[in-house]
Amino acid sequence: MSKPSPTNYPGYFQRYIDLVPESDLTCAFTNQTAEIATFLQSITEEKSMYTYAAGKWTIKEMLQHIIDTERIFSYRALCFARGEQQNLPGFEENDYAANAYANGRNWEDLIKEFLVVRQGTLFLFNSFTKEALERVGTANNNVANVTSFGFITIGHFYHHRNVLQERYF
Repeated sequence: MSKPSPTNYPGYFQRYIDLVPESDLTCAFTNQTAEIATFLQSITEEKSMYTYAAGKWTIKEMLQHIIDTERIFSYRALCFARGEQQNLPGFEENDYAANAYANGRNWEDLIKEFLVVRQGTLFLFNSFTKEALERVGTANNNVANVTSFGFITIGHFYHHRNVLQERYF
């Protein structure tokens, strides 16, 4: 499961894939998963409500966004791996965030949920055959393959971790 060619995903996802240091998907998932809990548990409940500017997400809202997006990317990977021919819908991240009510949730529960979602993502990608990983599909009118959604998922977390480190801490 090596990094996908830029022809296998929409160009706007390049910024996420570029953040993944590993060229092997299994290795990348394993390395990042070991880091996630330590990073997120370093954030206190109080700090999780912080936002760096008016109109920006709190840290809780950002983590909920990461969870929601991982679920969506995993669903897309599953559909493509199973041969889905329909164009899957896009999603509006700000609408999802506004309707998630993350700020009313407990920070530790959000962390636990993310770790469980990630475990499911790992099982899903590990279940795919080589052929399934190479299958393509269409989401939001853009063609991508299954492997690309694994790397995009990993890079998406790194992107938001970087935003947290640069703007929230």
